Amino acid sequence: MEIHSRPLIVVAPDSFKGSLSAKAVCDWVEKGIRAALPSARVIKIPLADGGEGTCETLCGEKSMRVMQVAGPLGTKVRARWGFLPDNSTAVIELAQASGLTLVRKEKRDPMRASTFGTGQMISQAIDQGAKKIWLTLGGSATNDGGTGLAKALGYRFLDRDGRDIREGAAGLRDLDRIDASKVFKKIKRVKFLAACDVTNPLCGPRGAAKVYGPQKGADPAMIKEIDQGLRHLAKIIKRDLGKNILNVPGAGAAGGAGGGAIAFLDAALVRGIDWVLDAVDFESGIKNADLLISGEGKVDRQTLDGKTISGVARAAKKHKIPLVLFCGKTEKGHEEILRRGVSKIYSLARPGTSERESILRAGPLLQALARKSIPDIISA
Repeated sequence: MEIHSRPLIVVAPDSFKGSLSAKAVCDWVEKGIRAALPSARVIKIPLADGGEGTCETLCGEKSMRVMQVAGPLGTKVRARWGFLPDNSTAVIELAQASGLTLVRKEKRDPMRASTFGTGQMISQAIDQGAKKIWLTLGGSATNDGGTGLAKALGYRFLDRDGRDIREGAAGLRDLDRIDASKVFKKIKRVKFLAACDVTNPLCGPRGAAKVYGPQKGADPAMIKEIDQGLRHLAKIIKRDLGKNILNVPGAGAAGGAGGGAIAFLDAALVRGIDWVLDAVDFESGIKNADLLISGEGKVDRQTLDGKTISGVARAAKKHKIPLVLFCGKTEKGHEEILRRGVSKIYSLARPGTSERESILRAGPLLQALARKSIPDIISA
């Protein structure tokens, strides 16, 4: 790598989920770079892909709001959302109120889990002056097609006897009609955009239930029932609301909340990483870089499918900047990334180091990895 004496290195990672925020990853990697190469200039651009961590990445701490909302299974949780610098655009992460990490593994139940708390966050953001809302859809514990968040905004989902259906995916099969007569008028004054990092449709082999249901606690019987319920929901939405969400790419995001955002909020679905890169003016930040360092907790076959690294890799290729990745671990499919312009992948996983240790000590391990690898990268 031909590089001058004071190289400009841009560190632009996603978070290491369950371990470090994107900002913390930047800080630890910078420490390692400075230990190895004191003359280096370092620019830190923490990123997210429209899922967990997006609000923290884009909104200043002073703009953050904290509120108590219903968690996925109904118990109260503490959720944060924030305003962008314009003070009229709110960023709301579905995962803050309806996220998988809010439910212990043995308690996960996609048949009951609801997005109601996310709707409560939306309502508060509008009350506090939001004219535009970015809803980020990653990391959900739910498979309710966004019906929970819609209920919090005045929609009613009724069975044949005119009673409200049950919360979560379990109630979808009983849905007979959607009553939008008492939807809060205030949501009509707001423009919604829903950011997602996947292109999965609502139903079928690549749908919300089949692909993401297992990690939320769904067994094969539940997966079949959830898929049928979401298909039925799409049918009722088309009839009662005039929106056809069944085969829209991204409708399967967050257990069908992508489709729900289209149907209930009139939201446009956008690729999360593209929005984030634009929001931080990423290309201007890297245009004079000698080296790009990105990364995330796990690098595998899904990494280039709308994730943070995919956007960073496109920008690196466009500007002909060498790109290396730091990650917690690699899994099957990571080899393809090396054929897409990434120079090398460095992993924290080492023989004799347990995954738990890698998670608990991710910061110091990243610092050590950066310190050890930077001289090799620069001299390659």
